[in-house]
Amino acid sequence: MRAGAGARAVALWAIALVACAPAVWAVESDPLPVPKGGARERAVTAYNEGVKLMVDKRYAAAQQKFEEALAADEKLAEAHNNLAFSLRMQGAVNRERALPHYTRALELKPDLARAYMYRGVLFTQMGDLARAQADHARLRTLDPQLAARLERIMAGDGRDEYDGLTPQYD
Repeated sequence: MRAGAGARAVALWAIALVACAPAVWAVESDPLPVPKGGARERAVTAYNEGVKLMVDKRYAAAQQKFEEALAADEKLAEAHNNLAFSLRMQGAVNRERALPHYTRALELKPDLARAYMYRGVLFTQMGDLARAQADHARLRTLDPQLAARLERIMAGDGRDEYDGLTPQYD
């Protein structure tokens, strides 16, 4: 085998491994596979449209799509999580309205790490550090990297433009 062939083989193996990686590596705001037929198809289609809008930071439009998704399927945990995120990103006036959606997302899917992350940020914004710390404790078992980010935010020195995690005190 030539010297460069081994490195190429390792690189191709790594690409194949990532391509076949389990869904646990996905981020909760990634689009979901769309099932065929019925209310679930309508819900996931609206959810995926909302994800695109949320990524583009068009939170009010994303909110509408997540609400549409939940009207079709109230048990779509990811839609609750992203609806709460979209509400929270529209300002302090929506904090109380966001909280039940984070909580419902976690009732439906207790291992939804980003919901613990974002709810912990919300609790921090609301000045409820005890509940933020409880979410942080659960998050440490689910995703240590997100837990470290939440810890920085709770300490007041976290900033993450990509996820919109910066506490918005307004």
